[in-house]
Amino acid sequence: MSAETEKVRLILGLKVRQLRLERGLSQHELAQRVGLAHSYLNEIEKGKKYPKADKMMALAQALGTDYDALVSLKLDRKLEPITELLNSRVLSELPLGMFGLEPAAILQLMSEAPDKLSAFVNTLIKLTHSYDLRTEQFYFSALRTYQEMRDNYFPDLEEAAEKFLHEVLDGQKPETAEQIQNVLTGRFGYRFRDFGADTHPAIGSLRSVFVPPHSELWLNQRMTRSQRMFTLVRECGYQFLGIRERSLESSVVEPESFEHMLNNFRASYFARAVLVPRRELIPQMEAFFAKTAWDGAALPDILQAFHATPEMFLLRLTNVLVQHFGLNRLFFLRLDHTTGDSRYHVAKELRLNNLHSLPGPVLREHYCRRWVSVTVLQELAEAIRIGAWDKKPLARTQKWRHIGTGAEYWVMTLAKPSPPKPGVVSSVSLGVEIDDGLRQRVAFLDDPQITQRDVGDTCERCPAENCLERAVPPLVLAQRQRVGDLKKTVAALGRK
Repeated sequence: MSAETEKVRLILGLKVRQLRLERGLSQHELAQRVGLAHSYLNEIEKGKKYPKADKMMALAQALGTDYDALVSLKLDRKLEPITELLNSRVLSELPLGMFGLEPAAILQLMSEAPDKLSAFVNTLIKLTHSYDLRTEQFYFSALRTYQEMRDNYFPDLEEAAEKFLHEVLDGQKPETAEQIQNVLTGRFGYRFRDFGADTHPAIGSLRSVFVPPHSELWLNQRMTRSQRMFTLVRECGYQFLGIRERSLESSVVEPESFEHMLNNFRASYFARAVLVPRRELIPQMEAFFAKTAWDGAALPDILQAFHATPEMFLLRLTNVLVQHFGLNRLFFLRLDHTTGDSRYHVAKELRLNNLHSLPGPVLREHYCRRWVSVTVLQELAEAIRIGAWDKKPLARTQKWRHIGTGAEYWVMTLAKPSPPKPGVVSSVSLGVEIDDGLRQRVAFLDDPQITQRDVGDTCERCPAENCLERAVPPLVLAQRQRVGDLKKTVAALGRK
């Protein structure tokens, strides 16, 4: 169904409802006058059905209007923002249904409070234009909210992964990329082709590209073994879960729809659950948390046992910490850094249980240089420069005390280069708010080698004085203080 057809249905439904209410008719009364089923009239008002010409004539007559006015796409002047909203494609592009919202319901709310609600929605549309917010940014935000609402734990995907392990891999997690490649070839008819930045520079930063209709998968030669295994198992996820609407690129750069982004997440979750089965992960982490001292060297060994990348491992850990360890206030953060650049880029974040008092992504500002997520990247870059890096991910830990809120977190971070992106290093961090539950679970939490730092959000917003790590002055903070002083002065004048 085209977006234009959906818009026609929505406008008709809104008009029918408005006219019915103006005439003081219930849905049941109007349905009887027109000779329609009550349920069908309800579908018309929700913008889901569009009656044939004879019923449309009967509707117009029962509502005291003419046919042309009823089928026209023009709305009353006071409802012009609704037309702008429909023409903006917001209703068709955002995954409203995932949150139990229907476009018709939003339009009805706007029609009932046209001045305030219409102005509010119109303001949102203008803000997206002013700040160049693209559709995919809405998609990413909606997906994160979807994960957070469910504590990033999806039983149906867990069960599908266990079924795949049992039915396809004899109950054992995969050990080699060739093993998964054989599954894709024999069970799903895949063909494979390697590529590189030298042969295909335009796609050299991608890990893989799926080429339909012959199920040909192009694999980047620069991928590590762990990245290759994840890519292959994710393809198994697309097939085993019966997903047809999907992105062709390994990274969802510009999704055609929210469905593509959601399905990429589902296949990726499946892959992590297959490569890092919860029945093996939970005992490993129980043993790790039972240590009385921080053992950073143990984390790379656990990663190697699962053939997992740092990002895959920590994201998988977020799936089980809430469900199996009762640690429900946590965040995941991935930072990317390019050699020679002074900034660090938040590439991915996830906050569970409405955790908002931790540093968040702010465009074009300098993230706090006290974060272990940043310092480990500085350490890794220097080790690579002098040839001292041993090819294993660096594992570091820290306690954060957030300046301003006083909230405290324990953070563990893993960092390594980010192939197939030359010159890029990445850190992934898992932080858990420090409370009695964490102290009961993590025996080494008070290990003196775990340093504690007061951290801010960005240098531009941080009130810390004499900070040796500060990259730029606190310009945003200073502006806020000027506004605050102005307001205090004005308030004082009123008291004289």
